[in-house]
Amino acid sequence: MIALCRAVSASFDRALTAAPLPSPIDVARARTQHAAYVAALRRAGAEVLLLPADDALPDACFVEDTAVVAGGIALVTRPGAPSRQAEPPAIAAALAPHVRLATMHAPATLDGGDCLRLGRRLHIGRSARTNAEGIARARAVFAPLGIEVIELAVNGALHLKSVSSPLGDDAVLVAEGALPPGSFGVARELVVPAEEAPAANAVIVHRGALVAAGFPRTARLVASAGFEVLAVDNSELRKADSALTCLSVLIP
Repeated sequence: MIALCRAVSASFDRALTAAPLPSPIDVARARTQHAAYVAALRRAGAEVLLLPADDALPDACFVEDTAVVAGGIALVTRPGAPSRQAEPPAIAAALAPHVRLATMHAPATLDGGDCLRLGRRLHIGRSARTNAEGIARARAVFAPLGIEVIELAVNGALHLKSVSSPLGDDAVLVAEGALPPGSFGVARELVVPAEEAPAANAVIVHRGALVAAGFPRTARLVASAGFEVLAVDNSELRKADSALTCLSVLIP
């Protein structure tokens, strides 16, 4: 598996945030945490492709939002935040040697953080960043490959994967109370306690699971599902409304 990542920019302290922060973002600390994240991906067995930072794009380390990969195709997205719409070209260039590319155009918007794939099912959250046209474009790209696109409403969260993430093809982590039971069909739902909701977003690479540090109940829950837990401190990165999956695009 290849994990495409992008370094943290010097302007990261100006990244988008939904609410005022109790303390400013510490860019140096965020970079240290990002380096630990990349090391954990490698420990789990991923080949990491690390792109350089672009200081003109504060949010560019959150590469997940710029591409959705499934069935040998990468749909290069049009992010829902206007300030992020210059991010995808560099990601597309890095993906091109590995997968076929599909594009997206206005008025469609789609953030990869709203896309959760479980085998041949791609669940897409309808959120403030992902609109109906974006979901329709994803369906047009992936349905011919036999991948069913299923729309889910996202309320009270930035992205679908702010409150959930896949554990392989048949199980999913879900933050308690964040989504209606059965939102992911027949997939087994492992419920993360409400007080540990940020840990509902984990990155699975082979049998390794990158889990946000400081959430012991979730770590035990993921370990009980048969994964080796790799704790990663993303507390500084999380100030910019992010989660662990935001920091990579996984290419099987």
